[in-house]
Amino acid sequence: MTGQVVSAELLAVVVAMVDGRPSVLTLGAPPRLPSGPLLPSHRSLQAATRAWVEEQTGRRLGYLEQLYTFADLDRDGGGSGRPISVSYLGLTTPGHPGIGGWRDWYALLPWEDTRTDTTLLDDHIAPGLRRWVESDPAARGERRRRVDTTFGLAGLAWQPELVLQRYELLYESGLVPESPAPWRRPDDELVPGERMAGDHRRVLATGLARLRAKITYRPVVFELMPTSFTLRQLQDCVEALAGRDVHTQNFRRLIEQQDLVEETGDVHAGTGGRPARLYRFRRQVLQERHVAGTKLPTTRAR
Repeated sequence: MTGQVVSAELLAVVVAMVDGRPSVLTLGAPPRLPSGPLLPSHRSLQAATRAWVEEQTGRRLGYLEQLYTFADLDRDGGGSGRPISVSYLGLTTPGHPGIGGWRDWYALLPWEDTRTDTTLLDDHIAPGLRRWVESDPAARGERRRRVDTTFGLAGLAWQPELVLQRYELLYESGLVPESPAPWRRPDDELVPGERMAGDHRRVLATGLARLRAKITYRPVVFELMPTSFTLRQLQDCVEALAGRDVHTQNFRRLIEQQDLVEETGDVHAGTGGRPARLYRFRRQVLQERHVAGTKLPTTRAR
């Protein structure tokens, strides 16, 4: 029996803050994540990813981390065999990429931004999930627990890092267009959000989950910041990545306690009030000790 052909690719979730919004590099329509080959000249998977992303986009990657290998049998291989993707999360600064363009990741995963408006969750997602819960009496209890825990319902806390679990639950309940036809809900019941090619929204959810978890114990957020910034700009970035608000005084206290930043001696006059002090990241802390990262303080109730 002839074995199935396996094709491999390197898939990149490249993230930047563009006009104050966390954005991901995408190509084409429907949007897809950029991918590239592993060549004999590349000494490692990470080196290959960094090389082709920087060569094709013109953007220098700061932080780069392997996410996951996607090799499910039902992945769309376009008839070329079974595709395997080794995915990476890369952080960079905004600018015009050589390929593709920046897309707000909350246009792709809109339910993940809980800072200002929870109408989507309260009026659309929760009712759809409740219908799914009630559709199987034998699994009702287990389904209800999953829904409440994953989406912070029934008085439970919203956990920002459960991005992948939320997407997969929407997929399983038939509420996203990627859901298989047998259980996909009618179009007017599907959750808003731009579909991506193949399973790339799942890959994106994996990257967002990793980044949200990472900023709670590693100072990777500074890879997305300009050389100098105000503390308000830093807080805005963290809130945008987490999709939730943080308490200003607690946030600034944590930043100071961890000795992560230092004043540049300059000020930013474009704040509309008293000029704000400018800071820069103290990269020495990476050599001095294992820092706790930009931990998120207790959030305001949503």
